[in-house]
Amino acid sequence: MHVVIMGCGRVGSTLAHSLEQQGHTVAVIDQDPKAFRRLGSGFGGRRVTGVGFDQDTLREAGIEEAGAFAAVSSGDNSNIIAARVAREMFGIENVAARIYDPRRAEVYQRLGIPTVATVRWTADQMLRRLLPSGAEPLWRDPSGGVQLAEVHTSPEWIGHKISTLQEETGARVAFLTRLGEAMLPTAQTVLQEGDLVHVILRSGDVADVEAAFAKGPEEAHS
Repeated sequence: MHVVIMGCGRVGSTLAHSLEQQGHTVAVIDQDPKAFRRLGSGFGGRRVTGVGFDQDTLREAGIEEAGAFAAVSSGDNSNIIAARVAREMFGIENVAARIYDPRRAEVYQRLGIPTVATVRWTADQMLRRLLPSGAEPLWRDPSGGVQLAEVHTSPEWIGHKISTLQEETGARVAFLTRLGEAMLPTAQTVLQEGDLVHVILRSGDVADVEAAFAKGPEEAHS
């Protein structure tokens, strides 16, 4: 697949190399030709100097043959404009924009523009490491009504089946992390010591689900 990237900063250049290593063709757009130094001599893709939301610049980067577009410049407005141009003018389905302002990112998510809120993502990652017993969301749907979260589980649940955990807490287990590897459990999978439990739940039910997971099966059932 051909991928067009707007922005040749640290994120854009890293993304370009990762995509190229996976066998994709890549074109990188940046207003500053000096930014392409980050790509190094080993990069085999296109380097296009220009504004990432200019249609002629995008055509030069091969947007008409592209299967994906990433807007990762340092400007929120530029990223959103470029993402909208790629999607609405050129019909690119796989589009993502990096946004620094988390409030603005939520608005664009609801408008159907996939965004990565850099500050919010970093804060969430830090919280999950500082407060491992919490249920900071790993993902939210655009409406904010459903989320994926890692929930702290009482040792009392060890030895019980996933089906029991789901029935008594009202949450749906999406996957487990066991010994550092993710796994998709069945209803008969038994929880083991050290398992990290990731659940899909309604955002309004977070407190209740956390409380049920923190209790043993008998307490949750009562």
